[in-house]
Amino acid sequence: MTAPHELRVLRTALLGGLPAVVATVIIAFAEGYSAKVQWTLAIVTVGAWLVAAFALREQVVRPLNVLSNLLAALRTGDYTIRARGASHGDALGLALVEVNALGTTLREQRLGAIEATNLLRTVIAEIDVAVFAFDEEGRLRLVNRAGERLLGAPSERLLGTPAAGSALEPCLMGEAPRTLEASFSGAMGRWEVRRQSFRLGGRPHTLLVLSDLRRALREEERLAWQRLVRVLGHEINNSLAPIRSIAGSLERILDREPRAEDWETDLRGGLGIVASRAEALQRFMTSYARLARLPPPRFGEVDVGAWIRRNVALVEGAPVTFEPGPELVLSADGDQLDQALINLLKNAADAARETGGGVGVSWRRLGADVEVLIDDDGPGISETANLFVPFFTTKPGGSGIGLVLSRQIAEQHGGTLALENRAGIRGCRARLTLPMSGRLARPGRSSEGPLE
Repeated sequence: MTAPHELRVLRTALLGGLPAVVATVIIAFAEGYSAKVQWTLAIVTVGAWLVAAFALREQVVRPLNVLSNLLAALRTGDYTIRARGASHGDALGLALVEVNALGTTLREQRLGAIEATNLLRTVIAEIDVAVFAFDEEGRLRLVNRAGERLLGAPSERLLGTPAAGSALEPCLMGEAPRTLEASFSGAMGRWEVRRQSFRLGGRPHTLLVLSDLRRALREEERLAWQRLVRVLGHEINNSLAPIRSIAGSLERILDREPRAEDWETDLRGGLGIVASRAEALQRFMTSYARLARLPPPRFGEVDVGAWIRRNVALVEGAPVTFEPGPELVLSADGDQLDQALINLLKNAADAARETGGGVGVSWRRLGADVEVLIDDDGPGISETANLFVPFFTTKPGGSGIGLVLSRQIAEQHGGTLALENRAGIRGCRARLTLPMSGRLARPGRSSEGPLE
């Protein structure tokens, strides 16, 4: 068994002074001194030897005890204790300096961790999203206030309960993220389910987050109604205002006595204006119904090259440069794609005609998608915020539904449509991206109408 460190230090000190003590005693007895002197000298020498050895032991052991106490305090979380005599002048002082610095660093890190933990707890408690954490056995270990409201019980009753057999069990199975129709004790409706695995104390846990989609859906519905009322109100007022004015003028013509000689001409002209405005209002409602009732695509094989060539041949008003791409076949609704592409080509040609420029058309394959690029040399996009607002147009006589309809067709096929100004040169670029496999749009996308 290894001897304690203190005993080894004392033994080393005694062995170091033993030769000198033995030599001193031998000399004292060999020189013929009186017995009193000999024993006095021997006792003093041995006593000094023992005192020095024990003092050396104390000088070595005491700082180690101090370091041990400091490290024990740090281990138990007490970072306020500091060692005296810490200096850079010797090895022991340098060790004490480092231990004091370690205590300061751990104290700052502990305060930061406590503040961060408190902040995280506050955020989790206050956010309007239900947060749950389950251990490897499927027992609930954490729940915030939104989770308590969702399950209709306080955390004291919920913590430690198993997920099996509870309303949360379906949320812990299946793919994530996903949307789920579910009913809980405190609420029911549509929820977005998100899960994530993490480790706590070396053991696997599962974090479950449930977001209530009802408020977001109600807000989107409210905004959709606002846009609908704004668009309908604007167009209807544009038609009703002149109709109301003309009706008043016609009434005054009929009430006038005697009537003017050309009163019939004025009457027919006014009725013609009323009829034209009513026809314009009917065209508007027909166009809106066309947007709102776009049928789902009927998928079939569409040769990309033939599709683009066929529609490029219909473009008028600006020269078109056609750059052939790879031979590709899409699974899509050919009629709807024709409608989308001709709208984009017509917009590009109209823009290029303003500056006397032309239009360039090309396509390429991007992974599982095909990207059609339509570049024009026009003035570019100045009003990006209203690009896809139904019936917004800057062109005289424009309907304002072409871009909206094209984007709706693209999204119903699982693709996208984006317009941007060309980098470094004048003009605009339209990017029409379509999946080659013919993915259907997810529920809730623009296939339900333009006001999403």
